[in-house]
Parts: sequence; structure tokens; C-alpha cells
Amino acid sequence: MSEAPPVVKCLIWDLDNTLWKGTLVEDGHVEVEDAVRKVVVELDARGVLQAVSSRNDHDEAWARLQELGLAEYFVLPHIGWGPKSESVRRIAEQLNFSLKTIAFIDDLPTERAEVSYHLPDVRCYPAEHAGHLLGLPEFSPPVVTVDARRRRQMYQAGFERDQERENYQGADEDFLRSLDLVMRIGRARDEEITRVEELTLRTSQMNATGVHYSDAALRSLLDDESHDVLVVSMSDRFGPHGAVGVMLIERTPRAWRIKLLATSCRVVSFGAGAVLLRWLTDAAARAGVHLVADFRRTERNRMMEVAYRFAGFTVADCACLATFSPGEGAECLHLEPVRQDPPTTMRVFAPEPHATAGETQWR
Repeated sequence: MSEAPPVVKCLIWDLDNTLWKGTLVEDGHVEVEDAVRKVVVELDARGVLQAVSSRNDHDEAWARLQELGLAEYFVLPHIGWGPKSESVRRIAEQLNFSLKTIAFIDDLPTERAEVSYHLPDVRCYPAEHAGHLLGLPEFSPPVVTVDARRRRQMYQAGFERDQERENYQGADEDFLRSLDLVMRIGRARDEEITRVEELTLRTSQMNATGVHYSDAALRSLLDDESHDVLVVSMSDRFGPHGAVGVMLIERTPRAWRIKLLATSCRVVSFGAGAVLLRWLTDAAARAGVHLVADFRRTERNRMMEVAYRFAGFTVADCACLATFSPGEGAECLHLEPVRQDPPTTMRVFAPEPHATAGETQWR
């Protein structure tokens, strides 16, 4: 039995006779049918990003999208006169999406054929199918998380942030301080578990074990008094980054075991992983317990190993390890923690150890 194709993460629209009726350069005034507008709005609500690849004058076409009240729904518009396949390729690269998660819709069979020839993994649809996309399984993610509903806004904020970083003349640390970064660490709520599962599944470079925890497994730990499922979110003056990390901590009287630590690669450049480990080290020092971390080498998580080593974790013989078994192919790293200074590039709000509610700023 063949596997079902992955859910579409980005739909790239042609404009003339596809998104809108008519040809802009010939008709001058074009309109979008209500059924197509509904598709654009609903895909956005489902977390499917949408972009544009169109043969048109950029300024004129973008102005018409703004007049129609649709410009805000599109990221990375490629409006010009080059090959559509090149526009689609560049959009996928800029989003860092696999071509298997990209879809393209165009009224002209020649344009669809050109994209299919150069990018066979991209799924292509004729314009007359636009009104039926919402009913297709590839455009219907099984669960729509809070982060999915605001995915487009997060990507748009990210593009603005990247542009400002590129133009910034000072040191990286000064730029990070200018962002007014805020990290929040909190115990997972029921509605966040699906996003946490996504992080354990999709994060590979910054996943300490490569282990995927299912939705059911994570939910079973929410009420387990010996475990903490912690969700990490970030924001800055450009907007929210959403949920960017997850930690699964098993607590014993002598040690806290980090069974899972995964952070999104999107926030590596902000030092999120290092800040998380420093906060956890400080919290463990205040609680008077050692830290033990499960680590399993994979083909891609060398960065996570470096983060643990840089934080001071080593392979050591300590009595607190006696009750822990990291599983096949993994090792237990150990740290006897000491108090840490808070970061200078962001503010961190987190629960106090063993507290049942509320948060406090790490100072």
C-alpha cells in the first residue's frame, strides 16, 4: 500500500484567470469570485501558506491584490516574467519546505507542465479545481493548532526580522537585545499537546534523542506528578514565534532527568537552546538536585550534543544515575548544577520548581 502524500504546506497561485477572473494587462479590472476568496481565507485559517507566481507587472498586480483585500494572505509574491518553475523553486527554498509539500495552481496546461517537468514533486492543479481544494485531503490537516492558525503572520514577521538583521550594522548580541525577545516556559496545556508532538516529530537537528512522543503518550504524562511536560514559546517586537521548544522532565528526589529536549531550528540563531539549558541548570541548582540528560546520537543532532557539552554535561559516574536507564543506543549525561546568571539578550518567564501555577521572571 502506497503512503498518502504529505499535507500541502504552501499553495502557490497564478493570478490571471486563476485567482481572479480575466487578464490584468488586457482587462484592466479583474475580480475574485466569492468561492475562490473563501478558499484563500480558509486555507490561511488551516495553516496552509499561500504565495504567488504570476506573469505580470509586479507593482500593478500587487496593487490590485491590495485593492481586493487579499494581499495580506500571500507570502513571497513572485510576480514577473521568468519561468514559473524557478519562482516555485525559490519560494520553496525561502520557506525551507520540501517540494513534496508544495502545490501550484494555474489555468494554463503549459505552465503546469513546465513546473511538473522541472519540479516533479510539486503537485499541480488546474484553475477550475480551485473551488474544490478545501475538500481534498492534502489541504485538510487532521488537526489545526493555535500556531497553525497564525502561521502566515509568523512567517511574515520572520521575513521582516530577517531583513532588519541583514541591514543591522552592530554586533549580533546588540541586535538580539534590540528585538525585545521574550521566552516563556510553561507546563503544557491540553490544547498545546498536538503542537508539542509536532516538535518531537519534525525537529531533528535540535532533538537530543530523536525520539517521537505521540499525542497519547504526552497526554498521559500531563497528570503524572513525577513528570513535567514543558512548552517553550518566544516572541519579540515583530510578533510571536509560537511554540519553539519542548522539554520532558522526570523528577526524583536526587535528580531531574531530561528525557526529551527539542527546539525548533528557527530559533537556534537566538541562542534559545543555550538559554533553556541555563534556565534548567539554575532551577535544578535552586532545588538542590542533579541533572541527568538522555542523549542519543542521530545523523543530524550534532548541534544538540554540542549544546549539552557546552552547558557542562559529561559522562560521569554518580549515584543519582542508578535509577535511570536511557534506553537502547542512548547514554546518560550528568551535571551537578550551580546557579546561573540570566541571559542578557532576552527576558525569560518560567514556573518556579514544583509550583502548580503562575510564572516568574528569571532575574
